[in-house]
Amino acid sequence: MTDRIFIVLQYFLPKRALGRVVYRLTRTRIQWVKNLLIRGFIRVFPVDLTEMAVADPCAFTSFNEFFARELKPDARPIDPDVLTIGCPADGVIQQLGQIEAGQLLQAKGIDYPLDRLLGIDAAAAAHFDGGSFLTVYLAPHNYHRVHAPSAGQVRHMNFLPGELFSVNKTTARHIPGLFARNERAAFHCVDQHLEYWLVFVGAMNVASISTAWSGEIAQERTPSHTHYSEDNTWELSRGAYCGHFNMGSTVIIVYPPATVTWDATLRAGDPVRANQVVGRL
Repeated sequence: MTDRIFIVLQYFLPKRALGRVVYRLTRTRIQWVKNLLIRGFIRVFPVDLTEMAVADPCAFTSFNEFFARELKPDARPIDPDVLTIGCPADGVIQQLGQIEAGQLLQAKGIDYPLDRLLGIDAAAAAHFDGGSFLTVYLAPHNYHRVHAPSAGQVRHMNFLPGELFSVNKTTARHIPGLFARNERAAFHCVDQHLEYWLVFVGAMNVASISTAWSGEIAQERTPSHTHYSEDNTWELSRGAYCGHFNMGSTVIIVYPPATVTWDATLRAGDPVRANQVVGRL
């Protein structure tokens, strides 16, 4: 009953207005306000303070700067084997597996279409049919920077406005097509021998996404489906910083068929860390 109430409430809550409030509040530089937010967050959520590059949480100029914090050098080491696939973020595996008939698994009994997720046509999405996907949910306490699972050039970016439903396990079990309905940014990465898509999925209270190559993007500033194809591509090394969520959400990676084998020990619900080996080319 509690889960049902939570889901129903999400349809009626003014999610966009709440996002605007959260956006402003988490960026305030009023010292006592931002310190109150940071200290309260640390009391509620199990943040690992020992990993932070900045030792004092209240040294950050805003709550959002603390939330998108950097870690100490080598806190998320990259495996030296160039054939390995690194996990893009800290969090929990929601799903992983194979793309079948253009569909990805969201939760038991619920699939959603790849072409809608990426903002591409069905013919382009068909190239990935039979390929592999991995979905990672980032909880509030997690490290919220996203890293490249493989090397490549960012060739295209699709920003797709949408809903701002929560993306936790409960919501994923009840709202059809959740990840293809929420606001998201999808990046097509290519190198000589490989291509993949990296998708940042927004959620309730996620007022924007920041990337290393395009800065901050959000529906408030980019109100329609926007396709970016830049003359100067952005080079990503394996494990490189790609961007971060301004408040938490979900990351999805998609590879074409006959490209990746996921680690056979991984299961939905497993905790993972950025740059952890999750598969091999």
